[in-house]
Amino acid sequence: MADVKTAAAKPTAQGSAGKPKNANYFWRNLIFVVLMIAVGEILWKFVLGSESNFQDGATREKPANVLGTMYQGGFVVPILMGTALTLILFVIERALTIVKAKGKMDGGEFVRKVQYHLANKNLEAAISECDKQAGSVGNVMRAGLVKYKEMTHETGLDTDQKVAGIQKEIEEATALELPMLEKNLVFLSTIASCATLLGLFGTVLGMIRSFAAMATAGAPDAAALAAGISEALINTALGIGTSFLAIVFYNLFTTIIDGITYSIDESGFTLTQSFVSTHK
Repeated sequence: MADVKTAAAKPTAQGSAGKPKNANYFWRNLIFVVLMIAVGEILWKFVLGSESNFQDGATREKPANVLGTMYQGGFVVPILMGTALTLILFVIERALTIVKAKGKMDGGEFVRKVQYHLANKNLEAAISECDKQAGSVGNVMRAGLVKYKEMTHETGLDTDQKVAGIQKEIEEATALELPMLEKNLVFLSTIASCATLLGLFGTVLGMIRSFAAMATAGAPDAAALAAGISEALINTALGIGTSFLAIVFYNLFTTIIDGITYSIDESGFTLTQSFVSTHK
């Protein structure tokens, strides 16, 4: 699994009491995961375990449908269901955040428009384009342009110092934007790695129970063994399905974030090169 790929006078990663916000965020998400597993437990017990899903009613030994079979997969099933619910909600949250971060204009087109305005020395129009873009690239570019405008009126620094000031402002703005984009991706990565293993764990437990029952029954019962194996494989199916979705969305989100990051780097390069060419 690929690895998941802040500034004075600006918001920092520290809370009001000096405690890192990242730590608080992690624990909030961990509590959220536990709550989703609790929801999975409720669904397993009251929905999958409904008497209508079994031929023998309250005995719950002869499933009448897939839901009944899933119920017999054991205590690992609700954990996997909670994991799947966590995945779905994190995917929705990341999708909304990343779509907003992309802004209302393609990054490449946005940078070209800003380059055009800078070539015509129209900083106000360039800043206006940043407001129209309304994404992470626009936010970083706007911070750089405000500093760019400030440096054009600065007389106590040479060109290299002014360029360094612009670069620092861009770096600080970027440091505030990127963590927002990458937030929660570690949970998708973890789910992608662990869901399959958790499903296999449930399957192994189911197989152990099946063969143990066969050993105590005396004569081999092919039908009972087949039923036990079917129940055990429910865990594998849930784990693999959850892991598959986690991998797909993780790679999709990281690809989009890489594109945004490239546009941010391109915008920073555009600003510094424009300043150097016009303030030699």
